[in-house]
Amino acid sequence: MPQMAPMMWLNLFIVFLASLMCFVVMNYSIIPMNKIYQPTSSKKKSEKNWKW
Repeated sequence: MPQMAPMMWLNLFIVFLASLMCFVVMNYSIIPMNKIYQPTSSKKKSEKNWKW
């Protein structure tokens, strides 16, 4: 597809960067909230003690 006009490639690149930034920002804002509300004591209970 190198026959496409350079401005078309620029528009596609800008749309790709904008969608990538939206994806990263949404993941960053959603995932830490789930981690904050989990109780910290449940992690200690689920840890296995490998020392004998």
